[in-house]
Amino acid sequence: MKAVEEIGKNLRAQGNPEKAKLVARYFKTGKGEYGEGDKFLGLTVPQQRAIAKKYRDLPLKDIEKLLHDKIHEYRLTTLFILSDQFKKADEKKQKTYYDFYLANTKYINNWDLIDLSARDIVGGYLINKPKERKILYVLARSKSLWERRIAILATSAFFRKNDFRDTLAIAELLLHDEQDLIHKAVGWMLREVGKRDQKTLIAYLDKHHKTMPRTMLRYAIERFSKATRRAYLGRP
Repeated sequence: MKAVEEIGKNLRAQGNPEKAKLVARYFKTGKGEYGEGDKFLGLTVPQQRAIAKKYRDLPLKDIEKLLHDKIHEYRLTTLFILSDQFKKADEKKQKTYYDFYLANTKYINNWDLIDLSARDIVGGYLINKPKERKILYVLARSKSLWERRIAILATSAFFRKNDFRDTLAIAELLLHDEQDLIHKAVGWMLREVGKRDQKTLIAYLDKHHKTMPRTMLRYAIERFSKATRRAYLGRP
């Protein structure tokens, strides 16, 4: 408990109330918005990473307590600690962290929390376990916006092996998702596929570009030439 209190004290001491107001608007915390009710102290990511580094050996029970806190920076700092512990753990311990992460998706409930942790923990665990990746398809079909985003972001870990199958399959599952945050995430991952294998991206786009949400398509074709982007956006 002492470490939990110290982390909270350090985070609050470095908070910036004016920045917190701006960040709260940026992360859409108003009524009816995707981040409704989220609370911010106004810290930067580097500040949180520095604090996480000091407490990299925090026990899992304390990690859980901080992850369940209503303050956004408590949760993000905790995920930095969890990611660091995961990377240094043996396979058995990694399974513990992976299971913990999936059991606590309710609290990993904004896009930055996911973007800075899902690849390393969920994707990192599954990278050498293709038979266990069915969980990603369960998440992709979830009613939770955040679980769907975890599903597509986690697949970016597989890019290390030039393995794009799950990214493309999940992108297809999410093709008609109603949420803009999913459109952006899928488009981003497709663009990353294209950076490594443009032919694979083009084949996917030639099949789906006519029905893709505009934002998803714009993200996916961002690295193409102006003429090629115009052709896809024209949807002939």
